[in-house]
Amino acid sequence: MKKTIKNTILLSGFFVVFWSCTTPQHFHRENVDTSGLYGSYATADSAALADKPWHEIFADSHLQQLIQEGLKNNPDLQLAIQKVSETEAYFKQSRASLLPDLSLLANGSYTRNPATLYPVGPFNVGTYELGAQASWEIDIWGKLRSSKRAAYANLLASDAGKKAIQIRLISDISTAYYALIGLDAKLGITRETVKDDVEQVETMKILKESGKVTGAAIVQTEANRYAAQVTIPDLEQQIRETEAVICLLIGRVPGTINRGKIEEQILPTVLKTGVPARLLDNRPDVLQAEYGLMAAYETTNSARASFYPSLTLTGSIGFVAADLNHFFDPTTFAANIVGGLVQPLFNKRINTTRLKVAKAQQEEALISFRNTLLKAGQEVYNALGSYEWSVQKIALRKLQIESLVKSVDYTKQLLTYGSANYTEVLTAQTSLLSAQLSSINDRLQQLNAIVTFYRAVGGGLK
Repeated sequence: MKKTIKNTILLSGFFVVFWSCTTPQHFHRENVDTSGLYGSYATADSAALADKPWHEIFADSHLQQLIQEGLKNNPDLQLAIQKVSETEAYFKQSRASLLPDLSLLANGSYTRNPATLYPVGPFNVGTYELGAQASWEIDIWGKLRSSKRAAYANLLASDAGKKAIQIRLISDISTAYYALIGLDAKLGITRETVKDDVEQVETMKILKESGKVTGAAIVQTEANRYAAQVTIPDLEQQIRETEAVICLLIGRVPGTINRGKIEEQILPTVLKTGVPARLLDNRPDVLQAEYGLMAAYETTNSARASFYPSLTLTGSIGFVAADLNHFFDPTTFAANIVGGLVQPLFNKRINTTRLKVAKAQQEEALISFRNTLLKAGQEVYNALGSYEWSVQKIALRKLQIESLVKSVDYTKQLLTYGSANYTEVLTAQTSLLSAQLSSINDRLQQLNAIVTFYRAVGGGLK
């Protein structure tokens, strides 16, 4: 017995030494060229905006409350949290696979032998067993350790996926909120325009009495008023639908959303991209793709190790007796230990298929990682361009509105003195309303560009 144990230990030591020379290599980050990822917007590293938490970027107290409610109640985020719990459980299971299996056993059997076969007995035979048994697969080639690292990479990927959903949720709530206050501003401008048009109709009636305009001017002015007024129900419907979208995002039944005004929004006005490689560390979906690549790499290592011999140690210890009265007698004590080495030869191409599939999935993960990084760079590039164009448009739109306001005032005065016709007044008013509504869109483009940029560079969730 002692000699058997000694030989088993020596054999195990030999494989441990051999294993130390054949341990598979660990995963190393893919060397992806990020030069030119932001196109002409590449600057020196300045990632202060990306590192700021969301509540410092979105200073509106109403928006902050909505985001906090969404982070607590959003169904998609809650599902992602449960997904992390699932992958964590699988990781713990893979880590436990490196430990021996241990089980308790209790067996009892009774046999009545026929006298025709056993003329001299024994006629009644009983066997009773109580003990424990263990089995341990020694991870010579790193198969189990690779599986554990793959499970850990999947855990990291699911956590990064949760963060990606979180930052997308913050972005979606912010975008919907800005759309809502933008609609409020458009509704306010339209109502004010309708109010002015009502006054303009009365002015036209007075001018008609003095013979300066005809009845056509009054009718056309009323039509211009109705043209603006008919857009109000559409705006109110859009406001209601946008409120419902926000309620869905924050896990609330449809209802009214408390909000501020678009002119009260204060956001960063200077955006810098930083080093493109920072996306590898900041952006959750890029990290998720990289962890997926890591898991695929370790899965390939595990599949490759399936071709090598596996060493398993099994042992048992306990009491075995034919009579319960002498069950715990020292002479009934029994123990055994067995070491087995199994080399796969032919198993219906299971190992070969597993390795080929693992290699293909590893290549797929690499392609996905590179594509995710390129998409991230494109989002940064587009957000910066959208922000720059919105700044230019806001400046030009301000000048346009100032000129149109003067145009409306001048044409009204000239109409009063009979030096202009009513169509000039209506044209100036229509152009002013269009420019005012467009100015809201310009402001929304600027706000959304900052939201998109903040999300594209990682959104403070590093």
